[in-house]
Amino acid sequence: MTSQGWRAAGVSPKMLRTLTSSGDLVRIRQGTYATRSAADWAKDDPVRNHVLSVIAVRTWVGRDAVASYHSAAVLHRLDLLESPPSETVTVTLPADRHWKRPASAGVTFHSADLPAEHVTRLYNLPVTTAARTVVDLARTLPFVDAVVVADSALHAERAAKPELRQILDSCVSWPGVRQARRVVSFADERAGSALESAARVVFDESGLDPPELQVTIHLPAHAFLVDFFWRAHRVIVEADGLAKYAADKDLIAQFQRDRLLRDAGYKVVHFTWRELFKTPELVIARIRQAFASPGAY
Repeated sequence: MTSQGWRAAGVSPKMLRTLTSSGDLVRIRQGTYATRSAADWAKDDPVRNHVLSVIAVRTWVGRDAVASYHSAAVLHRLDLLESPPSETVTVTLPADRHWKRPASAGVTFHSADLPAEHVTRLYNLPVTTAARTVVDLARTLPFVDAVVVADSALHAERAAKPELRQILDSCVSWPGVRQARRVVSFADERAGSALESAARVVFDESGLDPPELQVTIHLPAHAFLVDFFWRAHRVIVEADGLAKYAADKDLIAQFQRDRLLRDAGYKVVHFTWRELFKTPELVIARIRQAFASPGAY
């Protein structure tokens, strides 16, 4: 509750200071406090922390505020290529409601009349559905960022393409809807990570033929699931995210896997986050070199 709410509940300003000093109340945003148990519930979980931030915003904005855009993506646990600061909250207010709070308050406001079928409840909060969230972000984010969100929603089965297209059909006059249609068309539920989604965009923009995603390569004594596969060239490309090699044994297993694939005549290329975003031309060059190689690569 806000400090005014706590006072209305019988907590005097002096007691509020005492409870805050003792840690029994925890300041979430300026003038808004939660109980210690609520803060403990959110501890070490960025999604739950964001839940508290959204609740805090709604205490002074109003109960008609609906978590949307980036905040909705966080609450649905969708991947974001670039996450906003955890304390930054995005809400949608009814179109006839005006809010004059300064932008420095760490809240982004949108104005729209949300149909009931575009709103769900998470953590007992009104939140735009995953499908509406994907469409909103697909209209407003850069293409690669929007593809990351859309792929994530499809992969996690939070949304399906027919839902996304239905929402698009209801918003043909909205700004950015042309890009949103392109995002939905390009999105693929087989992409297993934000890095894979971003890579698909880089591959497409570089003129590579679309690869097959998440293909199982069968060898006489093994079967390996690979991230990207160009069957005509027998080229396998792997996206090496930060968590892929959590221990030395994972790295050793990957070396052994690559050796077996190369011995079977496949060409294997790896790339990292840094390579894809800092030197994408080198990643594409290695893939094209693998295409052209007559043997194992």
